[in-house]
Parts: sequence; C-alpha cells; structure tokens
Amino acid sequence: MTDTQPPARLRVDDFDYRLPPSAIAQVPAEPRDAARLLVLDRAASRPGKPALTHRVFAELGTELRPPDLLVVNDSRVIPARLAARRDTGGEAEVLVLRAMEDGSGRWEGLVRPSRRIAVGDRLRLRSGDVLEVGERLGQGTRAIRFYREPLAVMAAAGEMPLPPYIKRRDAAADRYQTVYARPPGSAAAPTAGLHFTPRLLQSLELSGIRRTAVTLHVGLDTFRPLEGEFVDEHRIHREWYEVPLAASRAVGRARRAGGRVVAVGTTSVRVLETAALRRGATGWSNLYISPPFAFRAVDALITNFHLPRSSLLLLVTAFVQAGMPGADAHAARDTLLAAYRAALEAGYRFFSFGDAMLIR
Repeated sequence: MTDTQPPARLRVDDFDYRLPPSAIAQVPAEPRDAARLLVLDRAASRPGKPALTHRVFAELGTELRPPDLLVVNDSRVIPARLAARRDTGGEAEVLVLRAMEDGSGRWEGLVRPSRRIAVGDRLRLRSGDVLEVGERLGQGTRAIRFYREPLAVMAAAGEMPLPPYIKRRDAAADRYQTVYARPPGSAAAPTAGLHFTPRLLQSLELSGIRRTAVTLHVGLDTFRPLEGEFVDEHRIHREWYEVPLAASRAVGRARRAGGRVVAVGTTSVRVLETAALRRGATGWSNLYISPPFAFRAVDALITNFHLPRSSLLLLVTAFVQAGMPGADAHAARDTLLAAYRAALEAGYRFFSFGDAMLIR
C-alpha cells in the first residue's frame, strides 16, 4: 500500500482567464513581422513566475541558432464561408469543414439556421451554384453535397472563414493566409505562421536556420470550446495530416546535428507528435494533447495567444510543463497564465491576428 494519491483531475475552469475585448486583435500587424514576440524560457521559469523577454517577431533570428529547424504547417485556408438563400427566400450560411471519409464526395460543414433546414433542402449561392444539405453528422455538423468541383464552388462564392471574434472584415483575404501556404484544405488559418514574411524567411535561411513543411488541414475544433467539467472528458475531431519524406529527413538531420525542432504553431506540434507516436507519415489525427504529455518530436514552439478554455491552451500548458523540471500541470498553468497577464499589461494583442510567443 502507498499513501501516494493520484493527481487530481484537471478542471476546464482551471484554464479560464479574463480577457478584455480590447485585447483581441481585429486587424493583423503591418508588416506581418512587426507583430510582437514574447519569449518564454521554460527552464528559467518558476511556478507562476515565467522568465520572459520582449521582442518583435522580425527579431526571431536572435532566438534561434543553426542547426535549428523551423517546421511550418503549409495548409492553405479555403474560402469556406458560403452565404446562401433557401428556397423560401430566407438567408442561410454554410461553413465547409472537410471532405467526408465515406467516399461519397460530400463534405462536412456547419449550416445555419440548421433547425430550419431539412434533409434534402437546397441552398443557392451568389455564384448560382446549388448545395444540397444532408443528414446530421454529430457535433452540430451536416453533410453537404456539391454539384460541381467543391473547391471551384468555394473559389467562386466563398469568403475567408475569419473567426467570430474578429468583427472587422476589412483586412485583405491573403492576410489570413501564410506566405508559404500550398495545399488547400483548412477551415481556419494556422495562425502562428501569419507573422512570417518572405524577407524574414530569407534572412533566417541565410543565417543557417532551415525550414521544412508538414500539412494539417485545420478543422472543426478551432471553433469548439472544451466540453464537460473535466479536461479528460473532451474529445477532438479528426484532421488530415501529412509528413512528407523531405520533412522527416530534415527533422532527422537537425536532431543529429544537435539542433532544435521548432514547431510553428500548435498544428505543427500535433502533426509531429502524431507521426512520432504512430510512426505514420500520413493519415487522420485526433491527438488531444493535455498536461502531462511526453513530447517526442518538438523542442520549441512558436504560437499565438489562445482562447480561454480551449484545447490549444491545454496543449501549450503541456509544453510549458514539459520544459519545467518537477512542475505539475497546475504549476505550468500558473506560469503560462502569468505570462498571459504580463502580455496583457504590456499591450500585446491576442488571438488569430494578434502577437506571438516563442516558448523555448
């Protein structure tokens, strides 16, 4: 017998914090790399007392060293928000999320007003295209049938799916897209990458900092808060990922040379850690990272400031804990939220169009 008690279950309420609406960025920084960068040194931090340095994102190179490797998510955001009209004349909206896995050619999406739209109802888009709404799939989603190539329909009629907390819509569409985006498929941007400019990437390359790309098509969970009373009750949606052979080889070279694998964004973390766990280069990931978590692939993380009570905040907490020897999940949470408070006091901007953190 032992007197050691199992660790207390983490509560969702433990990962809440107050954020004034004025701190939510409504427009991106101009230029992109003019965003601020808060550097958190995990090893030098103490519970509730983060070791912080304030920089500008353009100065990222001062925090990296050869042979460090940047791993970015190159998924391209699709214009997935579709304004539509019902046969009755009422307005509707569809947020397209991903292709369904059943081979039917249909897609999964969020439809509003879902209660008023029956199975088989058709919606007309401004392009003249028609969508057919199918059965309910769970978690609030519906099946969607296109009558011509879906990406072509979205290109003709869609808008960029900006998060609901961004009230302004005057930013150019390409500002919600990374400069290195390639394969289309995301319903939301991998926002940590929005801060890079071609000039900054070239400067990092010239200084010996290499870059490689993986893919994760960002889906439904970007829009969903944590469910349940306890952290371990939450489940996340599956998202398609790919680790090309070139990326796998680049990670191996950096490791052998003593470099750090620096994930650009939580999506890159999930790709790398999924591949490390499964030893699979492609597939569907539903990896839910919460503290404690044994990171196998990532040494440093570039990320934005995340929503309260979100799975992304849990992932970042787990990463902070992994770099603070002896710290439990509550100590890591206290440290991260103290860093968030310091950022708020210093005027940092939060969420998708906001400033960034480097956690090393």
